[in-house]
Amino acid sequence: MVARLASLPAFGRADLSNCELEQIHLPGSIQPHGALLLLREPELLIIRASANAGAFLGIGGGLIGRALADLGGDLATAIAPHLGDALDAVPIAVRGHVGAPARAFDLLLHRPPGGGLVMELEPAGAPVDLKVHVERALQTILNASSLLALSDGTARLFRDLTGYDRVMVYRFDDEGHGEVMSEQRRAGLESFLGNRYPASDIPQIARRLYERNRVRVLADIEYVPAPLEPAEDAAALDMSQCVLRSVSPIHVQYLRNMGVRATLVVSLMVGGRLWGLVSCHHYVPRFVHFEIRAVCELLAEAVGTRIAALESFSEGQAEIFVRRLEQRMIEAISREGDWRTALFDGSQSVLQALGATGAALLYEGQIQIAGDVPGTQHLREIGVWLDQQPRGVVATASLGVAAPQFGILAPTVCGLVATPVSQTPGEYLVWFRRERVRTVTWGGNPFKPMQIGDDPADLSPRRSFAQWHQLVEGTSDPWTLADFAAARLIGETVTDVVLQFRAVRLLIAQDQLAQVTRELRLSGQPVIVADAAGQILLTNDAFHRLLPPSRPAPAHLDALLDVLADLGEIRRRLAALVHQRRAWRGEVALAGGEGQPKPMLVRADPVFSAPDRVLGFVLLFTDLTERKAAEAARRSFQDGIVEGHRTMTGRLDSKADLVFQNVLSSLVENAQLAALEITDGVEMARLPAMLASVQASVRRAAEVLGRLVWHASRSANTGDGGARE
Repeated sequence: MVARLASLPAFGRADLSNCELEQIHLPGSIQPHGALLLLREPELLIIRASANAGAFLGIGGGLIGRALADLGGDLATAIAPHLGDALDAVPIAVRGHVGAPARAFDLLLHRPPGGGLVMELEPAGAPVDLKVHVERALQTILNASSLLALSDGTARLFRDLTGYDRVMVYRFDDEGHGEVMSEQRRAGLESFLGNRYPASDIPQIARRLYERNRVRVLADIEYVPAPLEPAEDAAALDMSQCVLRSVSPIHVQYLRNMGVRATLVVSLMVGGRLWGLVSCHHYVPRFVHFEIRAVCELLAEAVGTRIAALESFSEGQAEIFVRRLEQRMIEAISREGDWRTALFDGSQSVLQALGATGAALLYEGQIQIAGDVPGTQHLREIGVWLDQQPRGVVATASLGVAAPQFGILAPTVCGLVATPVSQTPGEYLVWFRRERVRTVTWGGNPFKPMQIGDDPADLSPRRSFAQWHQLVEGTSDPWTLADFAAARLIGETVTDVVLQFRAVRLLIAQDQLAQVTRELRLSGQPVIVADAAGQILLTNDAFHRLLPPSRPAPAHLDALLDVLADLGEIRRRLAALVHQRRAWRGEVALAGGEGQPKPMLVRADPVFSAPDRVLGFVLLFTDLTERKAAEAARRSFQDGIVEGHRTMTGRLDSKADLVFQNVLSSLVENAQLAALEITDGVEMARLPAMLASVQASVRRAAEVLGRLVWHASRSANTGDGGARE
């Protein structure tokens, strides 16, 4: 590990060939619009300081080795109440005074991984009007009904708040490339709206820092770094959480090439990942104070929560369509004896669900189609190709790139999404999209990431940011998260219907017994097939895996009483199924292999060959463990939100401005609405993590709000402030 770290380029020593690995969190210097002190606890002894600290604070003499209390002013007193805090995730800000004459500073405190207490000092700013910049802004965010509306509103809010010349909302795609979704700019500036920038513009190590330090400010790219003293081992201080941390020279050159003089970048986190950025550019030096930056972080958390809700809503719409489709397929089986007519009924609904231009079902050697699709032979070849891909939903916007042998199908077929409908090879539901020839606008030529200067060793980022247009052919419109969700849900539903349909055919078509039995045994869903007397004809491997290893498979439906709980209710349900031909839907607890009951949903249906004649029964079991975990997560989320709201409100002074309580209520309302839409739209397995992410975001936002409230109250009481920029 030590050898690996030694091989990484140190801060300022990287070029474009290895900038992905530059240790930008270890710069050993800061931007000089503030000062940095590293304190040893508990005596609060200064063991490291930025070279500009004495002059910046108006303190004569050296600082190293002096106690914080000896500097004069009230720095030690101001931070004393917070020394018991963790200070490792969200830095805390307090107001302090030092110097002759005494000046007010914002003191930003955190504890780095290597130990000690980092204090960053910045000029104190004027109080922020929370009603204007937070309460109203949160309502704007909450009322956004689409990603585009939210993006546009966010750009306006951040430009009004920060005053930068240009504010862009920048979204990352699956490959890491960024696109400017929305933009607000000063008159006379060229537009970057719609421009795309390659993933290489933001190295992975920088993206990881954006996830940890959510607000990043660069006051003037022409700054002269203030090194940390003493110089020995200065670069060993992990400055990931430092707001004054020096910026990589490569990034500075990148901004210089764009003509940008100052920046503010705020991370947008969704579901625990870096979804995008709010990127603010200014063309003369500009510094924004702590309170403005805290409001930016607060709003970014709310925006991330709203994005999660809107994306989950799209998935929820797909689920509504699938529920209707399932009902139509069941009705088609009863009416026509074939579920496939519900998919290809002439309404084009199977295409509309994914915005496709064609669809094909490959099932039992037959092919059914809708819209524009390849010829039969090509469809069969596509089925063979899909068999060679990892099982699950397969998607590509360029089939000719993913499988060059199908390049001849363009322009009719370029995009493909496919989902298996059974365990049998070659059985898929496939959607297609036509080619869409389009021009992609890049901010500079993405295929020339570096240029050579007069000196061949002189590497610099792309110097030209003029729009570079790329004609893209051989691709379709990209498939969205909602498209993936729809394909997955439709595939799961069709697979269930196929499983049940084949279970019925087992009872009415003995000549297909071997094939259908194999399908049932290979299915990942537990199934039992019994005859009209309740004698079990088949239990598949998935059901066997639910039983304790020593327990034999049941021979009769009555034997299920040995492995199910709540025997009285189960006995009545089984009797009603076998003797009264009543379908059964309900939850049961099945004794598992580890001795822990497993919650299951049972779906039991009699199979009729005539109104008065029953051939047998089909019982399908679905594991409810994930659903129970999701329900527990929902309860925990609601309890946590309510308790957090109560706790936070309780901490406020009874005389606190009503604005503060309204802001907190807006944060909670935003989170609760997001939770409802996430619950409706996200698959069960992802729901606990998504709710936990929203709850964590609310906690973080509440913490930032609490500190902002305390700071504002402190500033008001001391009468500090200053002219706002």
